[in-house]
Amino acid sequence: MPRELKVFSGSACRDLALSVCEHLKLPLGNCLTQRFANGEVRIQIEENVRGADVFLIQSTSEPVNEHLMELLIMMDALRRASAGEITAVIPFFGYARQDRKDQPRVPITAKLVANLITTAGADRVVTMDLHSGQIQGFFDIPVDHLYASPVLIKHFVQMELPNVVVMAPDVGSVKIARAYAKSLGASLAIADKRRPRPNVAEIMHIIGDVADSNVFIIDDMIDTGGTMVEAASAAKKAGAQEIYAAVTHPVLSGPALERLEKSAIKELVVTDTIPLPPGKRHPKIKVISVAPLFAEAITRIHNEESVSSLFGIQI
Repeated sequence: MPRELKVFSGSACRDLALSVCEHLKLPLGNCLTQRFANGEVRIQIEENVRGADVFLIQSTSEPVNEHLMELLIMMDALRRASAGEITAVIPFFGYARQDRKDQPRVPITAKLVANLITTAGADRVVTMDLHSGQIQGFFDIPVDHLYASPVLIKHFVQMELPNVVVMAPDVGSVKIARAYAKSLGASLAIADKRRPRPNVAEIMHIIGDVADSNVFIIDDMIDTGGTMVEAASAAKKAGAQEIYAAVTHPVLSGPALERLEKSAIKELVVTDTIPLPPGKRHPKIKVISVAPLFAEAITRIHNEESVSSLFGIQI
């Protein structure tokens, strides 16, 4: 007999989980999350999951370590409760920027996190727009890597702007920016970025023509906003008309909102892989939900159907 489908959520992105459940026409699983006086996480699964196909939705967003520990402990609780199969749905995968040894005596923390998730009991991982695609290879279990591009491109198409140029804010974003440009029938530009130290970006010049164009700057995430704002400033100096930006993960740390306010960016489109608390909301920020994509992926995985059609860029 087919396994029963159940969806649970940690505290990192509960609204997204509720929206996913709404699309699935399922209730969100009951789970008690508490803290001991010293800050230790206590988890109790409050319903029967024996033999069930369980999907646990939890972003490893700020506070990263708290949410990561929640994820690990919840998976251990589900495994010890005899869940049939556990899929960790991680909309935003933290520590993804630490995916290689770029200096002597530094860790590869993304690999460590992958090991922890596997050891805690995950049978499969579903995530979205990894900062580095090779992180999929850090897992010894199946990984379904989804993209937010279908919902973001649909938004840009509906804007019906003329003379569009898609711009990559750095070399690492060129591949996805090229795919967006192809889908939108637009040309491509690349910002030559140098990073003298962490969270500090300098744009040297722009490769490509953005003069008299409407520019869409595409990236996977925005942290302090330095790269995105510098790219927008460089595009404006090069003669761009209106500048829009789109990212999947709105980390928005430190001076990000202040930089966005003063920047040449007219609108920043983000998804709800990371929830925006009241203190991080801004008139320039528009949030688009990726709940339908995750709901479709969960349905296909549960029914043992192909998920590959969700990987590419669609309109």
